[in-house]
Amino acid sequence: MSVLAAALLVAPPLGAQSFSFGAVRVEGNQRIEESTILARLGISRGQTVTAGELNAAAQQLRASGLFETVEVIPQGSTLLVRVVEWPTINRISFEGNSAIRDEALSALVGSVERRVFSPTQAEQDAEAIARAYAERGRINAVVVPAIIRHPDNRVDLVFQIAEGGITEVERISFVGNRAFGDRRLRGVLETRQAGLLRQIIRADTFVADRIAFDRQALTDFYRSRGHADARVTSVDVNLTRERDAYLITFTVEEGQQFRFGEVTVTSAIPEADPALFRQVVRTRPGQVYSPLLIENDIARIENLAIRQGIPFLRVEPRITRDDRNLLLAVEYALVPGARIFVERIDIEGNRTTLDRVIRSQFRTVEGDPFNPREIRESANRIRALGYFVDAEVEARQGSGPDQVIIDVNVEEQPTGSLSFGANYSTDYGPALLASLSERNFLGRGQDLAFELQWGRDNQLFSFDFTEPQFLGRDVAASIDLLYRTTQRASALYDTDVFRFSPSLTFPVSERGRLELLYALDYSDITNVDDEASDIIKAEAAEGGVLTNALGYTYSFDTRRDNLETPTRFFFRFGQEFGFGDSSFIRTRALASAETRILAEEVTLRATLEGGLLDYSEGASRVTDRFFLGSRVMRGFERGGIGPRDADTDDALGGNAFAVLRLEAEFPLFLPEEYGFSGGAFIDYGSVWDVGDLRGVPEDRVLYNDFTPRTVAGLSLFWTTPIGPLRFNFSRPIDVEEFDRPNNFDITVSTRF
Repeated sequence: MSVLAAALLVAPPLGAQSFSFGAVRVEGNQRIEESTILARLGISRGQTVTAGELNAAAQQLRASGLFETVEVIPQGSTLLVRVVEWPTINRISFEGNSAIRDEALSALVGSVERRVFSPTQAEQDAEAIARAYAERGRINAVVVPAIIRHPDNRVDLVFQIAEGGITEVERISFVGNRAFGDRRLRGVLETRQAGLLRQIIRADTFVADRIAFDRQALTDFYRSRGHADARVTSVDVNLTRERDAYLITFTVEEGQQFRFGEVTVTSAIPEADPALFRQVVRTRPGQVYSPLLIENDIARIENLAIRQGIPFLRVEPRITRDDRNLLLAVEYALVPGARIFVERIDIEGNRTTLDRVIRSQFRTVEGDPFNPREIRESANRIRALGYFVDAEVEARQGSGPDQVIIDVNVEEQPTGSLSFGANYSTDYGPALLASLSERNFLGRGQDLAFELQWGRDNQLFSFDFTEPQFLGRDVAASIDLLYRTTQRASALYDTDVFRFSPSLTFPVSERGRLELLYALDYSDITNVDDEASDIIKAEAAEGGVLTNALGYTYSFDTRRDNLETPTRFFFRFGQEFGFGDSSFIRTRALASAETRILAEEVTLRATLEGGLLDYSEGASRVTDRFFLGSRVMRGFERGGIGPRDADTDDALGGNAFAVLRLEAEFPLFLPEEYGFSGGAFIDYGSVWDVGDLRGVPEDRVLYNDFTPRTVAGLSLFWTTPIGPLRFNFSRPIDVEEFDRPNNFDITVSTRF
């Protein structure tokens, strides 16, 4: 008799016979009580039953799932019930798996060791394992559950796995797109075509749930660019004849691009003055239509209403179409909202992360008016933390009709990393690297990072710690510690630099942040060679210098409003006011703009960066002044331009620098799934002004005045699993005699 069969034997011929048994005897049971078997059988002593009822009772006993076989045998006035119980699982194992570890597979199965074996459960487990392989692109994986019998009615449950090969996404194409090319649209999707690094990158495998996400992402992309009627009408997913690759086709209807028409605010609430609320609306007529702009306006209006003491104000965006002129007029109607309150917020699934970390992402607390938009934004902020695989935030009825309960269900994921590897930069050369980072330290939402670099002539130790919700506020408190030492790093002297800097960072506007900091700096110049510049010798003779500084940095970033737009701006301005062994003001600024053109296939960037070091007491040293490395101005070595000692050729650095960087990034005629793109750039700038020459004649310092350099070049960008790499091939246009050009530079980081 087979393992999965259950037999019912009844003495022939039964026909329409009736039976009455004076006794019922049970045989074969070991773990299951006889009373339990009789209760499930449903036949008692002296009861008259037909053959059909006897058969139904046996079927009912078999359907309990407790027995491998069941026999019901009438023997005169006695009914014999003979059973064989399902065995106990001794051990669960997996064979043939390499792509998924045993630990991950064990988490998928419902069968449990030392519990009763269930063939139905084993089949369900096999299906779950097969689905896990399918999500990793192995749709041809075969999983077969098998048992190995042992004495005492025990078995080993073995899942025999034939993983098969990866079924990749070979091609993603689009039908109906005119405003944007296939390459740009593929960049919107999470699914990727199989590329050069297909064995490393998992995004080139087909996952059904990811397609649904991609469909929505594609729709959002079009609508954020004014195509208000855009929709994805269908997504066709087909396998090649060999079943080794997927072909995915998105069919889109773009519709026309709309712009905003008249933007107004009306109010049905007496205490809500439309003119006041119109002041916080940022959308302007003529802008390309985007639902995200409307969402941001609504958020600003509702926040103002709370500050004005109007808690239940709701905003209804009423849109009027002008198809002839392709305009969408928006009326923000201020209307009374339902008087519903948040009863409580329940959080589940967080084993490590503290409740308060998740609650800090809510602008709403228990007892506040319920705002559905705010709850959606809170869910987005929780997901953006990066602590969770997924986070679901839903509202349900509370204890009364005017109460709601917010349920938060999260699934945590690893947030830390320990890395050992190698690092290379054109400024400092190769170095061994060890780093430890934790983005959710002790489940408190704190950032902790430690890094150690050890190179031939450059060593670095850094420690950073950030509390993002200092004192329960939207204030980030940080402590940064850095120690760097160099031994003859392209110079005839050694340096030691130490910096300790606590800081507070907080928002001052929707897109602006302000950082307030204190810095303790120590620098020393040692082991100066006899052939070094007299300026450096004089600076080294001053010994170690200890300074204190108070400072601030203001930054403005258009990306902070969650708008993925073709044009972006970034601005940063900071100053440090030093006191101690010397007094100074150090100023640095950076302004950058980026825009996409030619159907967003080409990206243009312009960046202006500069710095100024002004001493009112004391003087700058080579450890304080600015040196332009490849990250600031390409085409030259670190210290390759700027003031130099005419006799020793030592780079001295400068108290001022300014650099303008212009570049374009464009696609190459290569499959974009390989991650390559091209670029062209031109940099124009200089570093100048050594300051106090320590008695050295001015004619011994070259390029101490503003002496501009220009360099042009080409770039190759490569997006890899270890991070983006950039290869620059440059050629100086304006160059001085003693400059040190560098026609090629690359920043490479590998970790293992």
